[in-house]
Amino acid sequence: MYCRHCIKLGKVQECKPLIHLATSDKTPFLNHSSSLKWKGELSLAQEKASNSVIKAVEEKSSLLLWAVCGAGKTEMLFKGIEAAINKGERVLIATPRVDVVKELSPRLRTVFPSIPIASLYGGSKDQHINAQLVIATTHQVMRYFQSFDVVIVDEVDAFPFSYDKSLQYAIKQARKPQSSLIYLTATPTSQIRKIPKLEIVYVPRRYHGFSLPVPTFTWCGNWRTRLTKKKLPPVVMKWLQERLEAKKPTLLFLPSVDVLKEISHLLGSQSIKHEAVYAADKARHEKVARFRNEEYSLLLTTTILERGITISNLDVAVLGAEDHVFTESALVQIAGRVGRSAKMPTGDVTFFHYGKTDAMVRARAQINWMNKREV
Repeated sequence: MYCRHCIKLGKVQECKPLIHLATSDKTPFLNHSSSLKWKGELSLAQEKASNSVIKAVEEKSSLLLWAVCGAGKTEMLFKGIEAAINKGERVLIATPRVDVVKELSPRLRTVFPSIPIASLYGGSKDQHINAQLVIATTHQVMRYFQSFDVVIVDEVDAFPFSYDKSLQYAIKQARKPQSSLIYLTATPTSQIRKIPKLEIVYVPRRYHGFSLPVPTFTWCGNWRTRLTKKKLPPVVMKWLQERLEAKKPTLLFLPSVDVLKEISHLLGSQSIKHEAVYAADKARHEKVARFRNEEYSLLLTTTILERGITISNLDVAVLGAEDHVFTESALVQIAGRVGRSAKMPTGDVTFFHYGKTDAMVRARAQINWMNKREV
């Protein structure tokens, strides 16, 4: 059973047993030849990364897959997962975010239709915890001890995993003594890059071959002062109006919930159709779904949507990009929301600011650096 000190944010309960499959499982999984049912094709860069994943699985080694936003990281994992499954091994894909678990689960069930798959997150009704392939939030990984031959950590730099030592420890505990560990991210921290004996593989191009969009820095004056007067900076309002008139999908990132609500009220008073989402918004998923369905074209958001959302033909802006909440990685991820579609691989990314920050400069430099790397 669980120690009380291991319970985090109510995601795992004390009454749940700790799962140890390394030695207690008397019925190992049968080999599944040709378990992967996927007819897609990988680009040259994706193929190189895929081969590195297979190698890490076979050699039980550690790997960092540093792939730009929209590079197709999930597809690069397919053959590595297949290699493990065909040997009867167990695979864990862990991510800090529930949204990613919900997105990955149906995709993996489609390409691995004959494999037992569990999808675990707070409130999940899936009880198949002994599945051969487990997709789980990092909190749910606390349920396992020395259970997996392959552990894949997606968005390894994301909150709360990047800040919570107990979640990082849970990942280590979930691995078998001889196992492979694969990190995935577009924005690895310096601590991750310095892990001893960690091979790093770069994927500097998106799956469609186009470069990342480079953000434009636009000074907008003291926008907070203008907001107290129930106004937005003219340059920001002009940028929004152009996209509203064209009915172009637009995300406006804001530094806090208070600012988000204030601007939402301001736009509403001008009869500008939009929605606003933040982490505690119970209708967040429904609002994003309506945005995807083009029921409206402007969505205000906090950094909650910096990852995991793909909308075709999207433009993105950040108001108050100088705020401390917009770290280098957050800004790179935000820029990465744009141009993800092969049919519409470009778009506008604008950082409205009241003074440039080191994070802004480093984010743009990282994007330019990746764009210049050879595939």
